[in-house]
Amino acid sequence: MRCEYCGENIEKGTGKMYVRKTGKIYYFCSSRCEKRTVKLRRKSPYTKAAAFEEETAEEETGKE
Repeated sequence: MRCEYCGENIEKGTGKMYVRKTGKIYYFCSSRCEKRTVKLRRKSPYTKAAAFEEETAEEETGKE
């Protein structure tokens, strides 16, 4: 299994599982990742989309 927030591998018997009312299951490696995803509704900075946004932001600031 992989953590929904940071993408780390979760060893068997560790981590947390969160189930929404819709039946969607989320696995987290720590309470920190759970808190950031569920309670604060943040998107993971470790995704490819986040990395792309950072690259484009850096390019835009470099052109000015």
